[in-house]
Amino acid sequence: MFPFTLLDAPMSGAYHLVAALAGAVHPLLGGASTAAAIMLFTAAVRLLLHPLVRAQVRAERARAALQPEVDRLRRRHRDQPERLQRELVALHRRHGVPMFAGCLPTLLQLPFFSVTYRLFSSPTVGGVTNALLGHTLFGVPLGAHLFGSLGGSGVLVFAGLAALLAVVAALSSVWLARTTPATAPAGRLLRLLPFGTVLAAAVLPLAAGLYLLTSTTWTLVERAALRRRG
Repeated sequence: MFPFTLLDAPMSGAYHLVAALAGAVHPLLGGASTAAAIMLFTAAVRLLLHPLVRAQVRAERARAALQPEVDRLRRRHRDQPERLQRELVALHRRHGVPMFAGCLPTLLQLPFFSVTYRLFSSPTVGGVTNALLGHTLFGVPLGAHLFGSLGGSGVLVFAGLAALLAVVAALSSVWLARTTPATAPAGRLLRLLPFGTVLAAAVLPLAAGLYLLTSTTWTLVERAALRRRG
């Protein structure tokens, strides 16, 4: 009973918030109002996390300044991995810089993303019928999956979503290539990670794909603005 209560409370809150946002924009967007409400909900989450992202970017900038020294230590101790690790830890500690990119903003998004997923995959919310499951985007239910019983219009909607996610992923990968040294830990892997959203959208409900599209676009614009300002 406890796990159900723990998960159902935020889900009920999100349900009422999305429904209220959809009602507010319905006069302007009509049938697309709930899809727009999901994107507004996502933007609100990202705005809430913005101070943490600012701190993360400052830390990344400080690590970039240390990169020449990190490369020197890697060359000097390439045959002594344990010594190299100690030296790297000491270097970052001496300058008050965390060794790894802060992942707190990403981790804090997971509960919101989980709520969005459950909101469009659960038949009930708070013990009542989940009316959001009947809402659509271009005639496709927001709880639909690509590999479900979709007609031609459904496939086109998911294809459009995948194309938009791919564009954002490509731009994000280019940005990471410019700002993350290839010698950084998992540097090449980090540039491939944005494309994971395209694969995720293929197995997630349409609503969750809209969350990913909004969030990844926000990340791209937010980081570009912070880098330019800094």
